[in-house]
Amino acid sequence: MEKTSPEKKGTVLPFLLGIGLTLLIAVVAKYVAMLPLLSIIGQLVIAILLGMLWRSTLPVPERAHSGITFSSKKLLRWGIILLGMRLNLSDIIASGPKVFTIAAADIAFALLVVYWLTRLFNVDRKLGMLTACGTAICGAAAVAAVAPQVKADEKETAVGVAIIAVLGTLFTLAYTLLYPVLGLTEKGFGVFSGATLHEIAHVIAAAAPGGQAAMDIAIIVKLTRVALLVPVAILIGWWFQRHAAKQAGQNGDKRTSLQIPWFILGFLLMSGVNTLGIIPENVAAQIVTAAYLLIAMAMAGLGLNIEASAFKKMGARPFWAGFIGSILLSLFGFALVCFLRLS
Repeated sequence: MEKTSPEKKGTVLPFLLGIGLTLLIAVVAKYVAMLPLLSIIGQLVIAILLGMLWRSTLPVPERAHSGITFSSKKLLRWGIILLGMRLNLSDIIASGPKVFTIAAADIAFALLVVYWLTRLFNVDRKLGMLTACGTAICGAAAVAAVAPQVKADEKETAVGVAIIAVLGTLFTLAYTLLYPVLGLTEKGFGVFSGATLHEIAHVIAAAAPGGQAAMDIAIIVKLTRVALLVPVAILIGWWFQRHAAKQAGQNGDKRTSLQIPWFILGFLLMSGVNTLGIIPENVAAQIVTAAYLLIAMAMAGLGLNIEASAFKKMGARPFWAGFIGSILLSLFGFALVCFLRLS
């Protein structure tokens, strides 16, 4: 039997140590997210915050860096692929054209408005787009999925996730307080919440005062936005690549190739598998749980590589841009719900 060389052991063990550290933080984050108030924040955001807390209070072994990087980059992509099992495209189709219309319109509005505000506030283009995508589509998962498309580094990705986490939590609390005075039906409030809030956890928490009917339609509307992550991420990657080519002095009239990231295609493929019912529902639910665990490990890896000072330096202006943009999105979404007679 072939023995493992000392050199190979010296490489493998630190690698596994890094992965194990991100796994530990992700598991702890999952149980912390079960606490009453912290459930609004969600496992993914708690994982990145715990990673940052670990870095600021405990030593991060230098030799574990390779495993931590593997979690934050490679496992992130596999997590996004498996997250496709969360989508059942037939539910989205059955919900009708009005639901798709409001989801698509809110995404387009949030992307344009939030990104424009970040540019107005002199935020870096990459961080501005991450903030816009997190607001428009599906929070931390959207930030993580779009980050490779815009060539964002770990600091920009982590700051983008944190901004969306704070915004989503604030607006979730605001929605629960506003429910009695908005004058919306249970279905209307569910559509409004699903169309304008950031994370799935935020949507569920905000729609809860409207009852089960509100939560059911809120999740469908939110998942319609998640489904649109695929074309949006591809188009954003193409647009950033085209801009980079112009900045490099290439002829702007030349066609820019449309790069389709393999993990986005995998996300779409898994959605198709779930829609066709090839995999039993209980197994699909376990796959979704695994997806969130992998993405949480990636978030933990980001947190372990980021210092809290990065947020003070980079986070204020994109936060205010996202805050104003989220208010405008809420107003726009409310107007759409009323205009489409979903209220």
